[in-house]
Amino acid sequence: MQSKNLFKPYLALVIGAFSVSTSAILVKWAQAPAAVIAFYRLFFTVLLMTPFCIPYIGELKAIAKRDWLFSFISGVLLAFHFILWFESLNYTSVTSSVVLVTLQPLFAFVGGYVFFKEKLTIGAFLSGLLAIFGSIIISWGDFQISGKALFGDILALLACVMITGYWLFGQDLRKRLSLVVYTYVVYGVSAITLFLYVIVFRYPLFLYSQMDWICFLLLAIVPTLLGHSLMNWSVKWISAATISMGILFEPVGASILAYFLLGEVIQPSQWIGGSFILTGIGTYLWSEKSKETATNIRK
Repeated sequence: MQSKNLFKPYLALVIGAFSVSTSAILVKWAQAPAAVIAFYRLFFTVLLMTPFCIPYIGELKAIAKRDWLFSFISGVLLAFHFILWFESLNYTSVTSSVVLVTLQPLFAFVGGYVFFKEKLTIGAFLSGLLAIFGSIIISWGDFQISGKALFGDILALLACVMITGYWLFGQDLRKRLSLVVYTYVVYGVSAITLFLYVIVFRYPLFLYSQMDWICFLLLAIVPTLLGHSLMNWSVKWISAATISMGILFEPVGASILAYFLLGEVIQPSQWIGGSFILTGIGTYLWSEKSKETATNIRK
Protein backbone atom coordinates (compact mmCIF):
# COMPACT_ATOMS: atom_id res chain seq x y z
CA MET A 1 0.00 0.00 0.00
CA GLN A 2 1.44 3.38 -0.95
CA SER A 3 1.83 6.01 1.76
CA LYS A 4 -0.67 8.38 0.13
CA ASN A 5 -3.37 5.69 0.48
CA LEU A 6 -2.62 4.84 4.10
CA PHE A 7 -5.38 7.11 5.39
CA LYS A 8 -8.16 5.08 3.73
CA PRO A 9 -8.36 2.20 6.24
CA TYR A 10 -8.33 4.72 9.09
CA LEU A 11 -11.06 6.83 7.47
CA ALA A 12 -13.14 3.66 7.07
CA LEU A 13 -12.53 2.90 10.74
CA VAL A 14 -13.78 6.35 11.80
CA ILE A 15 -16.97 6.09 9.70
CA GLY A 16 -17.50 2.52 10.89
CA ALA A 17 -17.11 3.50 14.55
CA PHE A 18 -19.64 6.32 14.18
CA SER A 19 -22.10 3.97 12.46
CA VAL A 20 -21.91 1.30 15.17
CA SER A 21 -22.63 4.02 17.74
CA THR A 22 -26.27 3.86 16.61
CA SER A 23 -26.61 0.19 17.50
CA ALA A 24 -27.42 0.54 21.21
CA ILE A 25 -30.05 3.22 20.50
CA LEU A 26 -31.85 1.01 17.97
CA VAL A 27 -31.74 -1.95 20.36
CA LYS A 28 -33.20 0.21 23.15
CA TRP A 29 -36.03 1.30 20.83
CA ALA A 30 -36.92 -2.28 19.90
CA GLN A 31 -39.12 -4.23 22.31
CA ALA A 32 -38.36 -7.73 21.00
CA PRO A 33 -36.17 -10.23 22.92
CA ALA A 34 -32.42 -9.70 22.56
CA ALA A 35 -31.85 -12.93 20.60
CA VAL A 36 -34.63 -12.06 18.14
CA ILE A 37 -33.23 -8.56 17.56
CA ALA A 38 -29.80 -10.09 16.94
CA PHE A 39 -31.20 -12.71 14.55
CA TYR A 40 -33.10 -10.24 12.38
CA ARG A 41 -30.15 -7.86 12.34
CA LEU A 42 -27.98 -10.56 10.75
CA PHE A 43 -30.80 -12.10 8.68
CA PHE A 44 -31.62 -8.82 6.96
CA THR A 45 -27.92 -8.12 6.52
CA VAL A 46 -27.36 -11.41 4.69
CA LEU A 47 -30.54 -10.90 2.66
CA LEU A 48 -29.41 -7.45 1.51
CA MET A 49 -25.92 -8.71 0.68
CA THR A 50 -26.99 -11.74 -1.38
CA PRO A 51 -27.41 -9.99 -4.78
CA PHE A 52 -23.92 -8.48 -4.45
CA CYS A 53 -22.37 -11.90 -3.75
CA ILE A 54 -23.37 -13.51 -7.07
CA PRO A 55 -20.14 -12.41 -8.83
CA TYR A 56 -18.16 -13.98 -5.99
CA ILE A 57 -19.54 -17.53 -6.30
CA GLY A 58 -16.19 -18.77 -7.59
CA GLU A 59 -14.36 -17.41 -4.56
CA LEU A 60 -17.00 -18.89 -2.23
CA LYS A 61 -16.48 -22.34 -3.74
CA ALA A 62 -12.70 -22.03 -3.43
CA ILE A 63 -12.63 -21.26 0.30
CA ALA A 64 -10.21 -23.60 2.08
CA LYS A 65 -11.36 -25.90 4.91
CA ARG A 66 -9.26 -23.98 7.42
CA ASP A 67 -10.94 -20.72 6.40
CA TRP A 68 -14.38 -22.33 6.69
CA LEU A 69 -13.48 -23.39 10.22
CA PHE A 70 -12.26 -19.91 11.13
CA SER A 71 -15.37 -18.38 9.54
CA PHE A 72 -17.58 -20.69 11.57
CA ILE A 73 -15.83 -19.77 14.83
CA SER A 74 -15.93 -16.06 13.96
CA GLY A 75 -19.64 -16.21 13.11
CA VAL A 76 -20.54 -18.03 16.33
CA LEU A 77 -18.54 -15.53 18.39
CA LEU A 78 -20.34 -12.66 16.67
CA ALA A 79 -23.72 -14.25 17.33
CA PHE A 80 -23.11 -14.62 21.06
CA HIS A 81 -21.61 -11.15 21.23
CA PHE A 82 -24.92 -9.74 19.99
CA ILE A 83 -27.01 -11.92 22.31
CA LEU A 84 -25.00 -10.96 25.40
CA TRP A 85 -24.69 -7.28 24.55
CA PHE A 86 -28.33 -6.74 23.54
CA GLU A 87 -29.42 -8.53 26.72
CA SER A 88 -27.14 -6.31 28.82
CA LEU A 89 -29.02 -3.25 27.56
CA ASN A 90 -32.12 -4.57 29.34
CA TYR A 91 -30.34 -4.29 32.69
CA THR A 92 -27.97 -1.34 32.52
CA SER A 93 -27.62 2.01 30.75
CA VAL A 94 -26.39 2.59 27.20
CA THR A 95 -23.21 4.26 28.46
CA SER A 96 -22.25 1.51 30.93
CA SER A 97 -23.03 -1.29 28.49
CA VAL A 98 -21.26 0.25 25.51
CA VAL A 99 -18.22 1.23 27.58
CA LEU A 100 -17.71 -2.31 28.86
CA VAL A 101 -18.26 -3.84 25.43
CA THR A 102 -15.64 -1.56 23.93
CA LEU A 103 -12.91 -2.42 26.44
CA GLN A 104 -11.54 -4.68 23.73
CA PRO A 105 -7.88 -3.60 23.72
CA LEU A 106 -7.36 -5.47 27.00
CA PHE A 107 -8.15 -8.68 25.14
CA ALA A 108 -6.98 -7.72 21.65
CA PHE A 109 -3.48 -6.81 22.81
CA VAL A 110 -3.10 -10.20 24.49
CA GLY A 111 -4.83 -12.14 21.71
CA GLY A 112 -2.83 -10.46 18.95
CA TYR A 113 0.41 -11.26 20.74
CA VAL A 114 -0.46 -14.87 21.60
CA PHE A 115 -2.11 -15.94 18.33
CA PHE A 116 -0.52 -13.69 15.71
CA LYS A 117 2.76 -12.66 17.35
CA GLU A 118 1.98 -8.99 16.87
CA LYS A 119 4.51 -6.63 18.41
CA LEU A 120 3.19 -3.74 20.47
CA THR A 121 5.27 -0.70 21.26
CA ILE A 122 5.31 0.95 24.67
CA GLY A 123 3.60 3.97 23.12
CA ALA A 124 0.76 1.85 21.76
CA PHE A 125 0.35 0.13 25.12
CA LEU A 126 0.22 3.46 26.99
CA SER A 127 -2.28 4.85 24.46
CA GLY A 128 -4.47 1.81 25.11
CA LEU A 129 -4.29 2.35 28.85
CA LEU A 130 -5.25 6.01 28.37
CA ALA A 131 -8.31 5.05 26.30
CA ILE A 132 -9.31 2.35 28.76
CA PHE A 133 -8.94 4.81 31.63
CA GLY A 134 -11.27 7.16 29.76
CA SER A 135 -13.80 4.36 29.36
CA ILE A 136 -13.72 3.73 33.10
CA ILE A 137 -14.28 7.44 33.82
CA ILE A 138 -17.27 7.49 31.44
CA SER A 139 -18.86 4.54 33.19
CA TRP A 140 -18.25 5.84 36.70
CA GLY A 141 -21.09 8.37 36.80
CA ASP A 142 -23.52 5.95 35.18
CA PHE A 143 -22.90 2.78 37.17
CA GLN A 144 -25.76 1.81 39.45
CA ILE A 145 -24.88 0.00 42.64
CA SER A 146 -27.44 -2.77 42.26
CA GLY A 147 -27.57 -6.44 41.37
CA LYS A 148 -29.57 -5.69 38.23
CA ALA A 149 -27.03 -3.24 36.83
CA LEU A 150 -24.15 -5.47 37.87
CA PHE A 151 -25.67 -8.38 35.95
CA GLY A 152 -25.98 -6.19 32.87
CA ASP A 153 -22.35 -5.10 33.26
CA ILE A 154 -21.19 -8.73 33.44
CA LEU A 155 -23.13 -9.57 30.26
CA ALA A 156 -21.54 -6.59 28.49
CA LEU A 157 -18.06 -7.66 29.58
CA LEU A 158 -18.64 -11.19 28.26
CA ALA A 159 -19.87 -9.65 25.01
CA CYS A 160 -16.57 -7.78 24.86
CA VAL A 161 -14.64 -11.05 25.04
CA MET A 162 -16.73 -12.48 22.19
CA ILE A 163 -16.30 -9.53 19.82
CA THR A 164 -12.55 -9.44 20.42
CA GLY A 165 -12.28 -13.08 19.37
CA TYR A 166 -14.39 -12.27 16.32
CA TRP A 167 -11.97 -9.52 15.26
CA LEU A 168 -8.89 -11.67 15.87
CA PHE A 169 -10.16 -14.49 13.66
CA GLY A 170 -11.37 -11.93 11.12
CA GLN A 171 -7.94 -10.36 10.93
CA ASP A 172 -6.51 -13.67 9.77
CA LEU A 173 -9.36 -14.43 7.34
CA ARG A 174 -9.30 -11.01 5.65
CA LYS A 175 -5.74 -11.64 4.47
CA ARG A 176 -7.07 -14.34 2.15
CA LEU A 177 -10.74 -13.51 1.52
CA SER A 178 -12.35 -10.49 -0.12
CA LEU A 179 -14.50 -8.24 2.05
CA VAL A 180 -17.77 -9.32 0.41
CA VAL A 181 -17.06 -13.05 0.74
CA TYR A 182 -15.72 -12.78 4.28
CA THR A 183 -18.62 -10.74 5.64
CA TYR A 184 -21.24 -12.78 3.76
CA VAL A 185 -19.96 -16.09 5.12
CA VAL A 186 -19.41 -14.89 8.68
CA TYR A 187 -22.73 -13.02 8.86
CA GLY A 188 -24.43 -16.10 7.38
CA VAL A 189 -22.94 -18.39 10.01
CA SER A 190 -23.93 -15.89 12.69
CA ALA A 191 -27.51 -15.65 11.39
CA ILE A 192 -27.87 -19.45 11.37
CA THR A 193 -26.46 -19.65 14.90
CA LEU A 194 -28.91 -17.03 16.11
CA PHE A 195 -31.83 -18.74 14.35
CA LEU A 196 -31.03 -22.03 16.10
CA TYR A 197 -30.74 -20.18 19.41
CA VAL A 198 -34.14 -18.55 18.92
CA ILE A 199 -35.75 -21.89 18.00
CA VAL A 200 -34.18 -23.80 20.91
CA PHE A 201 -35.33 -21.22 23.46
CA ARG A 202 -38.72 -20.88 21.73
CA TYR A 203 -38.75 -17.15 21.14
CA PRO A 204 -41.50 -16.05 18.72
CA LEU A 205 -40.20 -15.06 15.30
CA PHE A 206 -43.14 -12.87 14.30
CA LEU A 207 -45.92 -10.75 15.84
CA TYR A 208 -43.68 -7.76 16.54
CA SER A 209 -44.58 -4.08 16.20
CA GLN A 210 -43.86 -1.95 13.16
CA MET A 211 -41.24 -0.07 15.20
CA ASP A 212 -39.47 -3.34 15.97
CA TRP A 213 -39.26 -4.26 12.28
CA ILE A 214 -37.93 -0.80 11.42
CA CYS A 215 -35.26 -1.20 14.10
CA PHE A 216 -34.35 -4.68 12.78
CA LEU A 217 -33.84 -3.29 9.28
CA LEU A 218 -31.91 -0.20 10.42
CA LEU A 219 -29.63 -2.38 12.55
CA ALA A 220 -28.77 -4.35 9.42
CA ILE A 221 -28.11 -1.28 7.28
CA VAL A 222 -26.34 1.24 9.52
CA PRO A 223 -24.21 -0.41 12.23
CA THR A 224 -23.74 -3.71 10.35
CA LEU A 225 -23.45 -3.08 6.60
CA LEU A 226 -22.01 0.40 6.99
CA GLY A 227 -20.30 0.03 10.37
CA HIS A 228 -18.95 -3.50 10.78
CA SER A 229 -18.34 -4.02 7.07
CA LEU A 230 -16.16 -0.91 6.81
CA MET A 231 -14.16 -2.08 9.81
CA ASN A 232 -13.90 -5.55 8.28
CA TRP A 233 -12.52 -3.91 5.15
CA SER A 234 -9.90 -2.00 7.13
CA VAL A 235 -8.81 -5.06 9.15
CA LYS A 236 -7.00 -6.33 6.05
CA TRP A 237 -4.42 -3.57 6.52
CA ILE A 238 -4.55 -2.71 10.22
CA SER A 239 -4.49 -4.99 13.25
CA ALA A 240 -7.37 -6.15 15.45
CA ALA A 241 -5.84 -4.09 18.28
CA THR A 242 -6.12 -0.95 16.15
CA ILE A 243 -9.72 -1.80 15.26
CA SER A 244 -10.49 -2.20 18.94
CA MET A 245 -8.93 1.19 19.68
CA GLY A 246 -11.07 2.81 17.00
CA ILE A 247 -14.21 1.20 18.36
CA LEU A 248 -13.53 2.95 21.66
CA PHE A 249 -15.12 5.99 20.01
CA GLU A 250 -18.44 4.13 20.21
CA PRO A 251 -19.22 4.98 23.87
CA VAL A 252 -18.74 8.67 23.09
CA GLY A 253 -21.07 8.57 20.09
CA ALA A 254 -23.58 6.32 21.83
CA SER A 255 -23.67 8.53 24.93
CA ILE A 256 -24.36 11.62 22.83
CA LEU A 257 -27.11 9.84 20.89
CA ALA A 258 -28.59 8.46 24.13
CA TYR A 259 -28.78 12.00 25.50
CA PHE A 260 -30.68 13.38 22.52
CA LEU A 261 -32.78 10.35 21.61
CA LEU A 262 -33.35 8.54 24.92
CA GLY A 263 -33.05 11.37 27.42
CA GLU A 264 -30.11 9.77 29.23
CA VAL A 265 -28.13 12.50 30.98
CA ILE A 266 -24.43 12.72 30.20
CA GLN A 267 -22.47 13.26 33.40
CA PRO A 268 -19.37 15.50 33.61
CA SER A 269 -17.31 12.38 34.24
CA GLN A 270 -18.47 11.02 30.90
CA TRP A 271 -17.37 14.16 29.06
CA ILE A 272 -13.97 13.94 30.74
CA GLY A 273 -13.70 10.24 29.96
CA GLY A 274 -14.59 10.90 26.33
CA SER A 275 -11.67 13.31 26.08
CA PHE A 276 -9.31 10.64 27.40
CA ILE A 277 -10.67 8.10 24.92
CA LEU A 278 -10.32 10.36 21.90
CA THR A 279 -6.81 11.32 22.99
CA GLY A 280 -5.85 7.65 23.37
CA ILE A 281 -7.38 6.73 20.03
CA GLY A 282 -5.74 9.62 18.22
CA THR A 283 -2.33 8.92 19.72
CA TYR A 284 -2.47 5.22 18.95
CA LEU A 285 -3.75 5.56 15.38
CA TRP A 286 -1.23 8.31 14.63
CA SER A 287 1.62 6.15 15.93
CA GLU A 288 0.42 3.16 13.88
CA LYS A 289 0.08 5.25 10.73
CA SER A 290 3.53 6.79 11.26
CA LYS A 291 5.03 3.33 11.77
CA GLU A 292 3.41 2.00 8.58
CA THR A 293 4.51 5.10 6.64
CA ALA A 294 8.10 4.65 7.81
CA THR A 295 8.00 0.97 6.84
CA ASN A 296 6.75 1.79 3.34
CA ILE A 297 9.41 4.48 2.89
CA ARG A 298 12.14 2.02 3.84
CA LYS A 299 10.77 -0.44 1.27
